[in-house]
Amino acid sequence: MKKLLFIPFLAILWGQSFQTSVAAERPNIILVFIDDMGWGDFSCFGNEDAETPNIDRLAAEGVRFEQFYVNSPICSPSRVAISTGQYPQRWRITSYLNNRKSNDERGVAQWLDPKAPMLARSLQKAGYATGHFGKWHMGGQRDVTDAPPITDYGFDESLTNFEGMGPKLLPLTLKPGQEKPGRIWEDAENLGDGYRWMLRSEITSGFVDAAIPFIDKAAAAKQPFYINLWPDDVHGPYWPPVETWGDGSLRRLYLSVLETMDKQFGRLFDRIRNDAVLRDNTLILVCSDNGPAPGAGEAGPFRGFKTHLYEGGVRSPLIAWGPSIVRRQEHVDRESVFSAIDLAPTLLTLTDTPFPKDVQFDGEPLVATLRGEGGSRNKPIFFRRPPDRDSFYGVEDLPDLAVRSGKWKLLCEYDGSNVELYDLSHDRAESTNVASNYPEIAVNLKTKLLDWHNSMPADNGATYRKKQAKRK
Repeated sequence: MKKLLFIPFLAILWGQSFQTSVAAERPNIILVFIDDMGWGDFSCFGNEDAETPNIDRLAAEGVRFEQFYVNSPICSPSRVAISTGQYPQRWRITSYLNNRKSNDERGVAQWLDPKAPMLARSLQKAGYATGHFGKWHMGGQRDVTDAPPITDYGFDESLTNFEGMGPKLLPLTLKPGQEKPGRIWEDAENLGDGYRWMLRSEITSGFVDAAIPFIDKAAAAKQPFYINLWPDDVHGPYWPPVETWGDGSLRRLYLSVLETMDKQFGRLFDRIRNDAVLRDNTLILVCSDNGPAPGAGEAGPFRGFKTHLYEGGVRSPLIAWGPSIVRRQEHVDRESVFSAIDLAPTLLTLTDTPFPKDVQFDGEPLVATLRGEGGSRNKPIFFRRPPDRDSFYGVEDLPDLAVRSGKWKLLCEYDGSNVELYDLSHDRAESTNVASNYPEIAVNLKTKLLDWHNSMPADNGATYRKKQAKRK
């Protein structure tokens, strides 16, 4: 009788051991999503004015992608896209989330619906430990104090900044010659329970300080983990350490903040790299949420800035690192065209996690691409400008819509007028409009773009008009 009891007991233990083993083999994921950083700001992407050695080492040990896109030229919708694998227009988040009145005027939701198909929630249901450390900006800002907490979106733990609900780090500011630090965004104390004030120049280290124990805990439990590390250092206003203030110019402040952020990444990257188990089973992705503000960051050879649908506003650097996951080292992928909405289905496929039921991703699973084996998404990538950004950064009439398909990029107004067509294989700077040379291509792409635009929930971009906007 004892033997009969012993056999099932062994089976149970073996089953538990097997599940633990499978869990341990599922790759950990760290997504570093940087606020307002240009395509050309990492030194491995050509920046000669600043050094980013920690990021550059990831690139040298992994893959650097040159034709990766985010799905909006401004923060909140870009974050919705990378979190859900869907166009942010589906969730009525098409510009940065502001106060209630402004959101209503622009036809923008007050926060992301918690029913959205969050990548984190799918991974959490599949047994992952999930943590968000950094900027959120998908609900809970200004006077919007009743937004859901970040943990309602599939995260076990969260630590954010002044644009999210829940525990947060709030910025103290200090410049040379100043003895007592100042404070900005004090009203954010009301956005959920728990806050701590610290120098803005050190807040990324605060997020790293929270992420590392989270990793330690998951590793000790042999539980795979998914982490958002979303720093906002390089979003203005720029407050680097006082010793790196330099001449105080906008460009110098930005470069100092960029280099300081890179230094603060080092401990997190070393925690993974110096642990044999984690090193062989962790994927680190690094990209930006949109293009740079003029005079601060650099978009490399591309036209436009943050808020623009030109390449400088929506093309992002992307680095993928993972010695046993990414199959190329020191590789530059200049050909693969894909975007942030592709990451959710790609990472779910990579981790063998079931897709959420009754959800149609706009993104495509591109595991081979992310591993460095090449390949682009099959469908075009569509864009709609923020409703409040028809005129910005000195451009009086910005295109309303854009589409990237193969080597072609087309931009136009909501009604299909003012067509611009560029062959990006020869004209990365979007300097020569060839619409009149390729009328069939222009008509075909415009038709697809307008069909997509009309299939999405509308915002108030066609009616919202404002004097030249100040920088956000």
